[in-house]
Amino acid sequence: MSTSEAPIGVFGGTFNPIHYGHLRSALELVEHLELEHLRLMPCATPVHREAPDCLASHRAAMVGLAVRDEPRLHCDPRELDREGPSYTIVSLHEIRAELGPQRGLCLVMGFDAMLKLDTWHRWQELLDVAHIVAIARPGWELPKSGGVAEWIDRHRMTGAEALRLRPCGGIFVEELRPLAISSTEIRAMLRAGMSARYLLPESVLNYIEEHQLYC
Repeated sequence: MSTSEAPIGVFGGTFNPIHYGHLRSALELVEHLELEHLRLMPCATPVHREAPDCLASHRAAMVGLAVRDEPRLHCDPRELDREGPSYTIVSLHEIRAELGPQRGLCLVMGFDAMLKLDTWHRWQELLDVAHIVAIARPGWELPKSGGVAEWIDRHRMTGAEALRLRPCGGIFVEELRPLAISSTEIRAMLRAGMSARYLLPESVLNYIEEHQLYC
């Protein structure tokens, strides 16, 4: 399959701040799923958690710095340009309109987030515009009952190659190596005056220090 036909991935999150756990998972997904590239999409106004103290513009700038030397990873700041809650389905419809109807599009999310999809805005429309790729850790198990369980069972694909056979509509679980790095822990370390070096890119750490974030 040529590069022009390879699927595009979208990985949303607050990235508060982005760290090597995010970046390593993103790069492994590009290679394992044979994506043309993966877009890291900072969430401006989260729906399912308290809004970060760090401005969305700072979080997007840090993502841009983190991926600037890796051509297979991009920063997609589109949610910063919209007012109100950052609904993933709206962003996916925008991206689908840009890609056209035939290009593969994969929405990447954590496994726990997939299990709570029925709390998302217009969640049953997600597969109309994209595949869902859930990042799982060793020992993961799919739910055995409930509406989300039935929905996953109906749409689940067992091989990554299926992501390239149609533009949307499937659910795939990808197991990745765990990197125990937490944005919450990094923020706590920085507020305590401790070094977060080697947990996130030096360019991001420099940006945090320059703008006095997480003090």
